[in-house]
Amino acid sequence: MSPLVGRIRALALTLGGPGLFLVAFLDSSFLPLPGITDVLLVVTVARNPPAMLFYVAMTVAGSVVGCLALHYLGRKGGEALVRRKFTGEKIERSMAALQRNGVIAVLVPCLLPPPSPFKIFILLAGVVGISATRLAIAIVIGRGVRYLTLGFLAVTYGERAMAYMSENGTRVSLMALGSLAIGFAAYLLWRRRRAGRS
Repeated sequence: MSPLVGRIRALALTLGGPGLFLVAFLDSSFLPLPGITDVLLVVTVARNPPAMLFYVAMTVAGSVVGCLALHYLGRKGGEALVRRKFTGEKIERSMAALQRNGVIAVLVPCLLPPPSPFKIFILLAGVVGISATRLAIAIVIGRGVRYLTLGFLAVTYGERAMAYMSENGTRVSLMALGSLAIGFAAYLLWRRRRAGRS
């Protein structure tokens, strides 16, 4: 852990909810802090379980604001910025996925554990023209599910929740994705039936 990351971690633990907001904002925007947000959320919730929902809400809010800052850069800097910073076939595939699937292509990386790529999808969402509102909704859903899961694990297992996530993170993420997919399919079915009635 670098001295800067160590200082940010200590500050976040001291500040509680606002500290989680700050770390989530930095991690989702300009400063790479892979895994630190998850660890800090678990530690903070384990120390004060009754405040779990507040800590989760602050972490999600920080992530949304950070992602919107990155999205704004993508909109203003455009494709030229992306191609200067990133190269290769992965960018082409990511842009194609965003143009084809929109916010769903953002929602999936929100749920996956680090070091899964995430920021590039947020930046590219700005490039391809996904609106800030739709992006924010996707981040709230994706990060909300992720951080609520971590919060519940922290309440149940304490600081051992991170060990649980390192052993079962992929399975937990896939279960969350499956739940979201079922919910989304049910919503589409409900909308189709409602349109058929009217």
